[in-house]
Amino acid sequence: MATTSPDRIVSLDLIRGFAVLGIFSVNIIGMSFMQGVYFQPILQGFDGLGDKVMYLANLILVDGKLRALFSMLFGASMLLVVDRAVAAGKAGWRVHYPRIFWLLVIGLAHYYILWWGDILSHYAMIGALAYLWWKRSVKVLFIWSAILLFIAYIAMPVSQAYGQYQQQQQQEAEAAEEAAAEAEAAAEATDGDAAATADPDAVVEAEPERRGPPPEVFEQAKAKHQTPMTHLQAQLSNNPFQPFMVSVFLLPETLGLMLLGMGLYRSGFLTGEESHATYRKWAIWGFGALALYSAAVAAWVVSGNYDFMYAGMARNALTPWTRALMAMGYAAILILWSRGGMNWLSTRIAAAGRMAFTNYLGMTLIMTPIMFGFGFGLFGELTRGTAWLYFVPAMWLAMLLFSKWWLDRYRYGPLEWVWRSLSRWQVQPMRKTASVAS
Repeated sequence: MATTSPDRIVSLDLIRGFAVLGIFSVNIIGMSFMQGVYFQPILQGFDGLGDKVMYLANLILVDGKLRALFSMLFGASMLLVVDRAVAAGKAGWRVHYPRIFWLLVIGLAHYYILWWGDILSHYAMIGALAYLWWKRSVKVLFIWSAILLFIAYIAMPVSQAYGQYQQQQQQEAEAAEEAAAEAEAAAEATDGDAAATADPDAVVEAEPERRGPPPEVFEQAKAKHQTPMTHLQAQLSNNPFQPFMVSVFLLPETLGLMLLGMGLYRSGFLTGEESHATYRKWAIWGFGALALYSAAVAAWVVSGNYDFMYAGMARNALTPWTRALMAMGYAAILILWSRGGMNWLSTRIAAAGRMAFTNYLGMTLIMTPIMFGFGFGLFGELTRGTAWLYFVPAMWLAMLLFSKWWLDRYRYGPLEWVWRSLSRWQVQPMRKTASVAS
């Protein structure tokens, strides 16, 4: 039986809400530290047991998996909007592409002005392509999804491994040059006495064990985040094409996930129409078995002392193929949960899903003044574990409480209303005719 209300598919809202909440568990790292820390934990803020626990928990349960779930839900929601537009006698593309255009504008503003980790512009660009499949059958959607995900999960590890090898070679060369310069400076400072004791090769050999970026690199990153204007200038100067390059690089995976979501929506999987046994199997094998596999990969990373190579291999080669399957496992668990009846928590998670656009951007709007120089300036000052502990539970609670409260009074979330009004070139009605007390 589909979990629906008169104008909502509750299962989609619940799954989307879970995804947007979970994504903040990893996004907080990208907001708190240098960009590279998001991918390589030992670069910064990785000192204690709590830091390691949070890294491993995200690696096993969140990283890539909930982005996959969010991508699938984007495809399903896109298909839902287009289908409803066509049923109302409108051309699907006339509804879809204005939405995509404004999503791209908002996403690029998010990237250039506030935070490098924007995903909205990426979804807009890939969503523009996904529309080409909206009339396709479930079978065709699944075939194309499988082809694209196969390409992504075979090509990605190879390209990542090559890029990581190049990066390691560059780092070793830079370390050698830095060590030689330090040895030369020491020799000159002591009039040659230090030259007899300095061993440049030993310095170079010890360099890979460094647990943090060079001070000047961190200061450059911190200066970039002093104000939205300095962030804009830095992005335009250093990474002006990053949103577009990311979309090219991630196109096979994201398009494959969107098509998978479209197929799962059309087949009834995401709307709760499959059998209880089907969802139970996906919960056990899609989530449970692959979570155990991911835990084994995490143990391997621990055995390698969280080294760059181990962390990079885990994220880019050993776990990507689990993302779509674990995302389906998560969806199955949430649908099984909703079948027992919506309770206080699930109702509020679903409300957070209805306001996913507002909640996603709200994370940045709240966290950037806290982390960056125009606010409390905590950028790089915390550890991975403390950043998570201080902000993630509080943000989750805020989203759960605020989303339900708002939607009891208004038709759409604040930014959903803006997006809808821009897409339709007309201010949409906002307040409900009769407010309901929360």
